[in-house]
Amino acid sequence: VARAEELKGLKFRTVVVAVDVFTEMGLAVNPLPGGEIVPALDRGLLDAAEFNNASSDRALGFPDVAKNCMLQSFHQSSEQFEVLFNKSKYDALSTELKAIIDYATQAASADMSWKAADRYAKDYAAMQAEQGVKFYKTPDSILRAQLAAWDKVTQKKAAENETFKRVMDSMRAFAQRSGRWKNDTDIDFKMAWNHYFGQRRS
Repeated sequence: VARAEELKGLKFRTVVVAVDVFTEMGLAVNPLPGGEIVPALDRGLLDAAEFNNASSDRALGFPDVAKNCMLQSFHQSSEQFEVLFNKSKYDALSTELKAIIDYATQAASADMSWKAADRYAKDYAAMQAEQGVKFYKTPDSILRAQLAAWDKVTQKKAAENETFKRVMDSMRAFAQRSGRWKNDTDIDFKMAWNHYFGQRRS
């Protein structure tokens, strides 16, 4: 897919707010549960789908029914680790037990991040080398269309829901401040990767 116009009418699986975003872009969106995606792709009920990452896509069997994958999207550009508790049970815990849970969840989140980076990289390589999947970067024109659709969707939701607006305003203020720092200070590691791994050294 080279242009946003090519997405019009595409039968696509995604979930949550991304349903509204891709619908705004003209796709025919179906929020199927994870276990139904591959059978739907296989039967032609879907033209395309997104789920999560290289490892979960591979485990679900995406490479068995789809050999082209577009990389990079604004709709789900990060993952978070969650541990959910019954509030009344959690509130009843002692301060010490709450502290243990706090540190344990932080440790588990950090541990998951490193393990995920390793596993995703291995499954990404295996899908290419062993299963014939070809990966392509999503064109910038499509990413810009995503942002434009996101603006329309979130503005509408913010006008309808005060809590949504408050959360969006808070997130946007944080992103403006922290993103400026990140953009100005983070180096582009593609240069180093290409220097060491981009071509075979004799």
